[in-house]
Amino acid sequence: MSVLTLRQAPPERLDFLNIAPLALSGLSQAEAERLPVGTTRRGLVLGDCFSVALDHSDTLTIEGGHARLDRVGAALAEGAIHVVGDVGQRLGEGMAGGTLTVSGDAGPFAGAGATSGTITIAGDAGDHCGGAVYAAKAGLDGATLIVKGAAGRHLGDRMRRGLILVERAGDYAGSRMLAGTIAAVSVGDHPGYGMRRGTLLVGSHGRLTPTFVETGRHDLVFLRLLARALRPLSLRHAGLAAGALRRYSGDLATIAKGEIWASA
Repeated sequence: MSVLTLRQAPPERLDFLNIAPLALSGLSQAEAERLPVGTTRRGLVLGDCFSVALDHSDTLTIEGGHARLDRVGAALAEGAIHVVGDVGQRLGEGMAGGTLTVSGDAGPFAGAGATSGTITIAGDAGDHCGGAVYAAKAGLDGATLIVKGAAGRHLGDRMRRGLILVERAGDYAGSRMLAGTIAAVSVGDHPGYGMRRGTLLVGSHGRLTPTFVETGRHDLVFLRLLARALRPLSLRHAGLAAGALRRYSGDLATIAKGEIWASA
């Protein structure tokens, strides 16, 4: 297991796009310490803020996270990254495989564009978690994103594929969804705003937009299969799918092929 240990708080935002286990496996310690991570004209390199210990394995641990560490695990294709602490924005952006875990909180746009792999955030996540970054066509695009704490507004905005599990989310969860599944114990106002397709499974919610229509209670095989799929990830979320549910169809302002399943 390779280890990066934070020696001091970063004086600026750092870009960890190129800091991945496989990228480090072919480098010497001196070469790894010279990798550029700064985002200003200072020209900061990895060794300016981190102690580096490499074993050329497919596992990387970052000891001592910080809210200024951006794009941690971005474009990760295989292997594992473990962060002990917090991270900044765009965690796991474009991730294509592997495992990414954070013991603290994450900034906005976690999981944006991730197509495969599993991202787990033990703390809270910022706005647009699993959502699309500026000018992007889609947010989460096939990966599994688990937030054990609370997420901010616009969870899964423009999500195309994949699965998001979260304890609590703010307003506009599932906004502009294209497809995929979001399961949350509670969400704020206007869930599914502008959604075209996809599934929102919630224990409780705030105000619904008037462009969602209640279609009653249903006992579908799909819900049993969903509960079975969620059980290895979270018994609490699996229990939501297995309980009595009321279905809402929408958003009628779009093509109206989305659905919200809420505890009856």
